[in-house]
Amino acid sequence: MTHKLHIIIGSTRPGRVGPLFAKWFADVAREHGKFEPVVVDIAEFNLPLFDEPKHPRLGQYENEHTKQWSQTISEGDAFVFVTPEYNYFIPAPLVNAITYLSTEWNYKPAGFLSYGGVSGGLRAVESAKTLMNTVKIVPIPEGVPVPNYPQFLADGQFKPNDLIAAGAKTMLDELDRWTGALKALRPAKQAAAAA
Repeated sequence: MTHKLHIIIGSTRPGRVGPLFAKWFADVAREHGKFEPVVVDIAEFNLPLFDEPKHPRLGQYENEHTKQWSQTISEGDAFVFVTPEYNYFIPAPLVNAITYLSTEWNYKPAGFLSYGGVSGGLRAVESAKTLMNTVKIVPIPEGVPVPNYPQFLADGQFKPNDLIAAGAKTMLDELDRWTGALKALRPAKQAAAAA
């Protein structure tokens, strides 16, 4: 059985390289065999700063952009966030996109493909985990940091070294374990919410 893996591109700025990383990771996930990868680009949803009048936990969305975002995230079983590091943090559009929803994220594991300078985006990843824990995303320790990322870009493609490629496989193995374990919690939570 395969899990639906949403590979979420966290940067929306012009000139971003996140889509190159996301495409590469989708190919790796497909080859891994345990996932159905879906690249999700938050830029395509045009989410304004959080503008729903009711708390997301209620799921009573009024705006079409929120309803579309909710539907997309609900369909995922696990996530990989492709994120740069801006001021030791994830990009503001990614913070905003996570904030829009609540139960759609619950009890789903997440890994990170992060990129940046010398830290490979790891400071951004660590800062993101508190936010993700709050909406009951389960961030796993394994990740794919890409330090000094321009050295791995050539001819419009991401060309990782062996260490990065091995890290992707390790992260996918762990995501598979966590996705299977956490799936059992989601129906129980949904039944409890309906009662």
